Amino acid sequence: MASQPVLLLCCLAYICTRRGQTGRILGEPMLNTAFEITESFEDATSAQIWRGFAHQRKVIHIDQDAFYASVEQRDNPDYRGRPLAVGSPRERGVVAAASYEARRFGVRSAMPSVTALRKCPELIFAKPRFDVYRSISLQIRAIFAEYTPLIEPLSLDEAYLDVTDNLKGIPSATQIAEQIRARIFKETRLTASAGISTGKWLSKMASDVNKPNGQFVITPSMAPEFVASLEIGRFHGVGPATESKMRRLGISTGRDLRSKSLDFLIQHFGKSGPFFYDIARGIDNRPVQPNRIRKSVGAENTFLTDLFLYEDLAPQLDPILDKVWAFCERNGTRGRTVTLKVKYADFEQITRAKSFQRAIDSRDTLGTAAIGLLRALFPMAKGVRLLGVSLSSLGGGDEPSESPQLKLEL
Repeated sequence: MASQPVLLLCCLAYICTRRGQTGRILGEPMLNTAFEITESFEDATSAQIWRGFAHQRKVIHIDQDAFYASVEQRDNPDYRGRPLAVGSPRERGVVAAASYEARRFGVRSAMPSVTALRKCPELIFAKPRFDVYRSISLQIRAIFAEYTPLIEPLSLDEAYLDVTDNLKGIPSATQIAEQIRARIFKETRLTASAGISTGKWLSKMASDVNKPNGQFVITPSMAPEFVASLEIGRFHGVGPATESKMRRLGISTGRDLRSKSLDFLIQHFGKSGPFFYDIARGIDNRPVQPNRIRKSVGAENTFLTDLFLYEDLAPQLDPILDKVWAFCERNGTRGRTVTLKVKYADFEQITRAKSFQRAIDSRDTLGTAAIGLLRALFPMAKGVRLLGVSLSSLGGGDEPSESPQLKLEL
C-alpha cells in the first residue's frame, strides 16, 4: 500500500492535471505553496518527499546590478553609457566594480587596473565612495525589512530573504521579488536582479540567469537538471583546492557529483561530504541568518612598487593593523587567530597564521603577532606587492551581518 506522503502528492498531481496546469495550484507556482509535483522520486525516500512537502521554503536572493558603478553612473551623467570602472587607474590599482558597458570588453571586478585598460583603452575610472554605497545599501535593506525580518546581507549589494512567512502575507515569492525590485528602482533609481528558489544557493544561482534587471525562479522540478549542468567550480563550498581535488576524482559537473555515493564523498571530503551530497540534488537547508556571525575582519594594502626588505615591509603593517584594530574597537570584536597574507610580485600568494588561547586584547599584541609572522618569512627571494592582516576566531560584541575585506586607499 502506498505511504501517506505519496498518496497526498498523487492527489495533488491529479488536481493539477485536471486543471490543465501541471505543477501549479490555483495558478500559483508550487514553489510558492508546498512542493513541485513533477519532482523525480528516484533519489528520495517517501520520508524525504514528505519533508519537502511540509517544509518547502521560499528564499529570494537580491543582487544589485553592478552596484558601485551604477551608483556612479546615476550620480554623474558623463559616465552613463560609457565603460566605467570604480577603483584606481594606477599601475597597482584594482577594479572594485565595472559597469556593464565595461564588462562587454572583459573588464571584471578584482582585475588589475592595467589589465582592464589593455582590454578597454576607453575605460573611465571613478574613485570609490563607500560612504555613499553604505547609505544606499541601508536604504535598500529598509525595503527588505517591510517584507521579512529574515534578511541575511552578504555584502553591501546583495542579500538573502526568507519570505516563507512574510510580513505582507503574500503567498507568491515571485510577486514579492517583483515588488521589491520595483521599490528599489523607484526609491534609488538603481536596478536589481532576483533569484527565487527553495534554498540560498539555488536562489543565488537563479539571480544570475536574467541579469541585469531581471529575475528567475528555480522550482524543485527544475533543480536536478539545473544543478546537473553546472560546472563544479560554481558549487557553494567548492573553492580552488576542492575543485582541483574533485576534478582529479572525475567530478567536473553537478551530474558527476550526484553520481557519487554519500560514503564516497565522506571518504574524500570528510564532514563536507553530506553537504556536497545534498547540494548535488538541489537540497540546501541552510537557514537565512539575520545575525550571521562574522568569521574574520581584515585589511590589506597593495604597494606602488615591489618591496624586498624587512625594513621596508615592516612599517607597511602599521596602517593595516590600525584599520583592523579600529574596527575591533568600534564593534567590541576580539579574535584569537592572526593571519598574515603576502602576495608576491609574480602574484603567488601565501598566508601564515598564529593562534592564541585567549582573545587578543590590544593593538600591541596584534602587531607583535603580525610582525613575528612577517619576520619569519625572511630572507625573501622575490618582491612583495601586497600585505594583508586578518583577525579570526572572533567573539565579543554584536557582530555585523556583512564581513567585507577592508581596503586601504592609495
